Amino acid sequence: MLTTVTAGNAYDVALENFDTAANALGLDQDTREMIKYPERILMVTVPVRMDDGHIHRFEAYRVQHSSVRGPAKGGIRYHPQVTLDEVKALATWMTWKCAVVNIPFGGAKGGITCDPKRMSQGELERMTRRYTSAILPIIGPEQDIPAPDVYTNPQTMAWIMDTYSMTKGYAVPGVVTGKPICLGGSLGRNEATGRGVFYTIECACEHIHIPLKGATVAVQGFGNAGSIAAQLLHDAGAKVIAVSDSTGCVYNRNGLNIPELIHMKVLCGHVEGFPESEPISPAELLAMDCDILVPAALENTVREDNAASVRARIIAEAANGPLTPAADRILERKGAFVIPDILCNAGGVTVSYFEWVQDEQHLFWEAQDIYNRLERVMKTSFRDVLKIHLDRNVPMRIAANMLGIGRVSEAVKIRGIYP
Repeated sequence: MLTTVTAGNAYDVALENFDTAANALGLDQDTREMIKYPERILMVTVPVRMDDGHIHRFEAYRVQHSSVRGPAKGGIRYHPQVTLDEVKALATWMTWKCAVVNIPFGGAKGGITCDPKRMSQGELERMTRRYTSAILPIIGPEQDIPAPDVYTNPQTMAWIMDTYSMTKGYAVPGVVTGKPICLGGSLGRNEATGRGVFYTIECACEHIHIPLKGATVAVQGFGNAGSIAAQLLHDAGAKVIAVSDSTGCVYNRNGLNIPELIHMKVLCGHVEGFPESEPISPAELLAMDCDILVPAALENTVREDNAASVRARIIAEAANGPLTPAADRILERKGAFVIPDILCNAGGVTVSYFEWVQDEQHLFWEAQDIYNRLERVMKTSFRDVLKIHLDRNVPMRIAANMLGIGRVSEAVKIRGIYP
């Protein structure tokens, strides 16, 4: 039975995607009950003394969806629109994502409802440390391993690692991933998500016979994943003709100078007003006549009301949940090839796993070794999903969910129930 989706609710989307894949797998009801819902949900209040002396109370969450295949794994985001349902959805997707790329983690996610753009560095540090103290009983390198997400970064992870380590009395670098290199971070982690997006786009282009060199690309969202994917596509000879961030959208039919655009973004914090470009609307970017569309912003950006306008042949989901189920169905009818998020953006968690392994064994790898390992994982996973897509004649999203959910269901059946 399919879950009824509430418009705009990411968790309802996650549940509908689960039901669709579970039905295709013929999954029994007992197994569904064991793997569909989160294992643990922690809601905490985070009081923070702000710079002007007053105390502000933030609402925050940590959701552990599954630890069946290993420690829970997932990022922490700071955003004004963070809700419990969003965090539950993201934790659910992390479970299937880790299983799709076959790394021994389950899914988790965390978030604080705040506006980090309006907070000082000191306020962010105090909020992060208080939040870490609140979730400390349920995190750890063998239990739940946070990482960066929207508006969090290596500095945020350093504060979490330090707070956790101070309570233990010794350094515990493996409690988080995405750390600075000097604290046990991994080479290649910063660009891992965007690099994984690039590898899956390479595979998709090969599958549907689009030469990557000369292919036209639109990137919605020019943060870490979007900008690095754009840079790698540009380096491979693709033409990135449109890019957007939270400030606006820029367009050049002959291709934007991506290295210069990244430089401007770093210096100015926005892409708006980039030389040799013209402004366009967010709707125009999504409807761009191009070969590849990379949604790299937030959830539910392509919906039932705008999916029909999307003209890209390949949609590479660098963000989590950018397409709603209704949009999926419309794009499937249009013949678009969707690289689903739990495959497309799994490069980040894959290199997070590499970082955790390096921390646990106290031995670190060279950057090229990490790139080679990541490419093997992403391209093998793409082939695994593509095989289900072709053999079972199901959309790529259902195929990816079938692969991930199938691996988790196999693990839970073998483990059984204690006691």
